[in-house]
Order: sequence, then C-alpha cells, then structure tokens
Amino acid sequence: PGLHSLPTRIMESATVEPSMYTVKAIIILDNDGERILAKYYDDTWPSTKEQKEFEKNVFQKTQRANAEIVMFEGITCVYRSNVDLFFYVIGSSFENELILVSVLNAFYDSVSQMLRKNVEKSALFDNLDGAMLIMDEIVDRGIILESDSNVITQRVAMKMDDIPLSEQSVAQVGRHVLQTAKDQLKWSLLK
Repeated sequence: PGLHSLPTRIMESATVEPSMYTVKAIIILDNDGERILAKYYDDTWPSTKEQKEFEKNVFQKTQRANAEIVMFEGITCVYRSNVDLFFYVIGSSFENELILVSVLNAFYDSVSQMLRKNVEKSALFDNLDGAMLIMDEIVDRGIILESDSNVITQRVAMKMDDIPLSEQSVAQVGRHVLQTAKDQLKWSLLK
C-alpha cells in the first residue's frame, strides 16, 4: 500500500453505483446498550445474534464519543442521544452522511413530537407502536420515503386513529377506557 494505491482506492469508491437503498438499519438503544427498537433493511446482519453483536459494537463506539458520525466495519453510522436513549441510522460506507442525518433528524423529531418532547425510555415504551409506524413512514426496505417530521407525525396520527380495537396496545385501550370513565364521571357530576 504505497502512494500509488491511493488513486486506485479513490477510483474504486467513485465507481459505486448510486442506489435508492440508502438505509441499512434504524436502531434505538437504551443507555445500557440494550435494544429498544431496531429494524434492519438488508441482510448485512442476517441473524438476531449478529444484529445484537453489531448493536453492542455500535454502542461501544458511540456511548462516549463526542461526534455525530462514526465510520467502522464498512458502515457509516449517524447517531443522536437523549437522556437515556441512543438513536442510530446506519448506511454503507459510501453513503452520503447528510442524507443519513436527514433520516435521523426526521426519526428523532417525529418521535419527539409524538412523545410531546418527552423523549425518554419510559415514554417511548408506552408509545412503541407509534415509533414503529414512524420508522415505516420514513424508510421502506432501505428506501427513504419521507424526511419531513411534520408530515410523518400527521400520517402516524391518522394511522393510529384508524387502528381497530383488536390491534391496539393495552396502553392505548387503557387510556381510552380511562378517558371514557372520566367523561362519564364528569357528566354524572354535572347532572
């Protein structure tokens, strides 16, 4: 690997075909490096064991780092942390970091809007179904669909209103039952 091999490596990286499949994974880990939510869009890490090992490596590289972008093992990782959560968007080493950051910001901002700016582990657990819908609105099979957090949040809110009772989470049903009970009590006191 002398000085003459540098132009060859630059040429090799310049000849990568552009692709719409830009995102390899979106991951949320807690402050212990444990998976809260993860979605992988290609077979770079085909098994759950390989995914968990990758998540452990990503967490070790980023938990104390003072950056927003880390490149290792042939991937580009953009991330953001808040209170007790780490948000990650993973792409190939040839991927444009600005595109990955726009996905990360759309994901984080949408989750933040859904949680009413209370982005922490317990609030996220109560709204995990919404976070999954947000992921699906932003990326499908690695292709970026939307990066405007306001549009994403509106779409997710509409979808969550349309979920039939049988598919709602226990927390959603509980909130609905509690609100109905409050309304009935209020009306009985007003009579």
